[in-house]
Amino acid sequence: MQEPNWMSVLPPLLAIILAIVTRQVIISLSIGIWIGFCLLEAVNPVSGLGLAIDGVINVFSDAGDTRVLVFTLIIGGLIGTIEKVGGVRGFIHLLENRQWVNNRQRAQWLAYLTGVVVFIESNITLLVAGAISRPLFDRYRIAREKLAYIIDSTSAPICILIPLNAWGAVVIGLLESSSVINPVEVFIATIPLNLYPLTVLAVSAVVIWRNIDIGPMAKAQARTDKGELLWSNATPMVDPSILEEQDNVSSQDLARFMLVPIAVMVLAMPLGLYVTGNGVLSDGSGSTSVLWAVLAALGAAWGLALAHRRANVEELMQLFLKGAGGLLPVAMILLFALALGDVANLLGTGVYVAQVAQDSIPVPLMLPLLFLVSSFIAFSIGSSWGTFAIMIPLAMQIALAMDLSPVLFLAAVLSGSVFGDHASPISDTTVVSSMASATDHIDHVRTQLPYALISAGIATVGFFIVGLVAL
Repeated sequence: MQEPNWMSVLPPLLAIILAIVTRQVIISLSIGIWIGFCLLEAVNPVSGLGLAIDGVINVFSDAGDTRVLVFTLIIGGLIGTIEKVGGVRGFIHLLENRQWVNNRQRAQWLAYLTGVVVFIESNITLLVAGAISRPLFDRYRIAREKLAYIIDSTSAPICILIPLNAWGAVVIGLLESSSVINPVEVFIATIPLNLYPLTVLAVSAVVIWRNIDIGPMAKAQARTDKGELLWSNATPMVDPSILEEQDNVSSQDLARFMLVPIAVMVLAMPLGLYVTGNGVLSDGSGSTSVLWAVLAALGAAWGLALAHRRANVEELMQLFLKGAGGLLPVAMILLFALALGDVANLLGTGVYVAQVAQDSIPVPLMLPLLFLVSSFIAFSIGSSWGTFAIMIPLAMQIALAMDLSPVLFLAAVLSGSVFGDHASPISDTTVVSSMASATDHIDHVRTQLPYALISAGIATVGFFIVGLVAL
């Protein structure tokens, strides 16, 4: 590592600015890597380009980083398999057959609890909860905007609180690459301190319990009470092929196609930690355990599909490749983020920022500041994962350099990233929420924003108090 100076901040700072301006996270990260190696080796831009390419390739020399990248593709294949063999439709059918929803509040609780239970991936959560609840919301004249708010508030906020899914694996991988000791333990320790997701879940539960409609949501509900599902100038974001596929349930679509792989993954994760940690869970390899768990889940999904003759091996392989391709952009973001983190470590970026922070920023303000910066980036680029990739390595470097708690710094970054993603009109989860609820996208953004801002305000104050007490 070279002697840290102000120029060591340029690569990640440039990557952040470009990502916000262009919303092209991969290109922005690659430019940051290129500038970083030019500075590190004191070479011209052409020579620096070759070093940057080698820097990206060298990510694969770290087994933990490689396992996270492979996991990302495999989880895509697992999600694609579960959807296509009828696991999601079967789960929807199972819940609908219970027939315990007979009023407005129960319809809203069904949407909320479905989002809590289906935590494997945020977009699956949204599609399942939307498909189950949309007809009930229309029947009981509950605003579709309220449905979009509820399922959006129980997708990403739930997923980031669960270590046993794609979100947990990505965060654990970024922690491992940032030289954090016991990354699984650190991630689990952030759960009670991840203030924004916890606040969002609490606020949305209170909204359902007390039937609280504020601002634009109150107007949307008044319109729905009159029998108007949408505003006259609204354009519902519905993908007919997706909605039709979820509605047409056959007798061969079984909930077990979804529930069994999830159960296998949940059980395999601690088993992997136990084995890799020689009997001590906290000493286990997070990246290895997550990879084993998702492979076991994929094996269970394939076994069920073959046993019930839902697909043959060739069809399953095609489903896997198609699903893996769907998460290729995420894998690419992670690859370039890991490479940028490596060059930032070599430049001493975290050490320099920590030195500046010690001199100019009061320690209690660091957590709310990290929360707000992460929120701004996520809102601007519309991606919590992209913000994780940019902010987690930087925050961990600062925490380690200042000998402060990485748990608190990670909690602030995760919370901010989820808030920005939750509130952003260009976020994929926000868009899918509108689609799954069959409502106008801008109407969803407008009606949800007051609730999101209330939750963010509570989280900001909470991080300030935590900073005063714990830092």
